[in-house]
Amino acid sequence: MSGKRVTVPEILAAKGNRKLAVMTAYDYASARIADEAGMDVLLVGDSLAMVVLGHDDTLSVTMDEMLHHTKAVARGTNHALVVGDMPFLSYQVSVSEAVRNAGRFLKEGRAQAVKIEGGRETAPQIRAMVDAGIPVMGHVGLRPQQVARLGGFKVQSKTAAEAAHLLEDARIVVEAGCFAVVLEAIPARVAQVVTRELPVPTIGIGAGRDCDGQVLVYHDVLGLFDRFTPRFVKNFAQLGTASREALARYAAEVREGRFPGPEHEFSIDDDEFKRFAG
Repeated sequence: MSGKRVTVPEILAAKGNRKLAVMTAYDYASARIADEAGMDVLLVGDSLAMVVLGHDDTLSVTMDEMLHHTKAVARGTNHALVVGDMPFLSYQVSVSEAVRNAGRFLKEGRAQAVKIEGGRETAPQIRAMVDAGIPVMGHVGLRPQQVARLGGFKVQSKTAAEAAHLLEDARIVVEAGCFAVVLEAIPARVAQVVTRELPVPTIGIGAGRDCDGQVLVYHDVLGLFDRFTPRFVKNFAQLGTASREALARYAAEVREGRFPGPEHEFSIDDDEFKRFAG
């Protein structure tokens, strides 16, 4: 990919013109790979709490941890727009705290935008962030940070009333200033209507093919996370299996004395060695 960075106006301009490929990334190595593969957007998702840090949900990850990983992703990215995912309680407490924390993602993390979960209740925060010059991606439907209230990771908007509420939430966050909206775990036909009604791109995850773009978790795409596999995930490789096999071969060769071989060793001049060893 070229070194030209994808911008927020370019994401907006993609609406109705081309599909957007979005991927999570959590460190320098994954960011470089995903960026070179041609992603439009790299989301430093709070899902790192689960796939990187081993928590049961996304609630435990902190601002400092998110910033730590965002910095690494930014260093590994030349092309994609980097979006920092604002963690639980980093934006819900007050508008001023939300703006301050969002600003840290740009100032310290070197992201180009942030993402927050929520509908109409987050409009004041979104408006204030945008007024401060911080681009915001919205997120409606299943909100992983609400898992305690929802009683688990469940499909949302399965009734007409719930779908209408979601559509209104999406409209409100766009009116507040969001340049794109993630739609997570909602019926495909509902996502189709929301996508048609919004003037900004929708990014689907478990929301069907009619969204303006798609996002998946890096570890899910590559088969690196096997604690559970949501219905909407497609494994495009099984690198977890390949990695375990490779590491088992390494361990066996070390124990059998077959690694390292002569081709992996460095030499020293014979006379120098004699002066050293006597």
